[in-house]
Amino acid sequence: MKPFGILPSKGFVSIIGAGPGDPELITVKGLDRLRRADVVLYDRLVAPQLLEEINARSEAIDVGKAPAKQRFPQSEINALLVEKAQQGKHVARLKGGDPFVFGRGGEECQALAEAGIAYEVIPGVSSAIAAPAYAGIPVTQRGITTAFTVIAGHTVEPESGLDWAAIPKSGTLVFLMGVAHLPEIQSQLLAHGMTGDTPVAVIQSGTTSEQIVVVGTLENILEEARDILPPATIVIGEVVNLRQQIAWFNEHQKTIPFGFS
Repeated sequence: MKPFGILPSKGFVSIIGAGPGDPELITVKGLDRLRRADVVLYDRLVAPQLLEEINARSEAIDVGKAPAKQRFPQSEINALLVEKAQQGKHVARLKGGDPFVFGRGGEECQALAEAGIAYEVIPGVSSAIAAPAYAGIPVTQRGITTAFTVIAGHTVEPESGLDWAAIPKSGTLVFLMGVAHLPEIQSQLLAHGMTGDTPVAVIQSGTTSEQIVVVGTLENILEEARDILPPATIVIGEVVNLRQQIAWFNEHQKTIPFGFS
């Protein structure tokens, strides 16, 4: 693949959305910048195949954060981006999903702007739409819903100030990083008017060969999803029923060797 565009000769940062797990869902531009970078700072959930695309002469730094454990606090990641760019290097910040969808990419941009570092943002495919799509669930569907709402699962505690009264009226609900908070999600939605027979899907490791999908209702989803582990995406709404007809990502397709050219 020929390089796209001309990068600045001095320090520069590319903040790249790596996509939701399937390595082929990275954008052409994102892959180009990854291959050309002098330094790559990458997240925990980035597909291993993408790390193989890093130039052998480049410096690769794992700055991934896991639940309840941080290898690099966000402040240190920000400082490292600035430091490497000030050394005149092209830095690729490879982030899972999309940098601006619960990815703290905006904070990294602020740090770079304050330091006078030139940068670009390359959007990525968010698991909020990709995981449901690979499970055969469109987040919008004519005649069912024309809206969807994406919610950070770790913000569902009562003290977060989330407007639970409005949430059930917000179209299809997609919770990211919410598996550990599923009991609270269920409780709040039932308490604010959503019926127990509302369809729910929980998708573990969406878009990857390890994808697992369990389907139930708001009433019984805690039992149905008891073995699901993060990372997982929760989808709530009538569109979940469409999976019965249009689910397409099956065991056969999981084994097709795509690869990069």
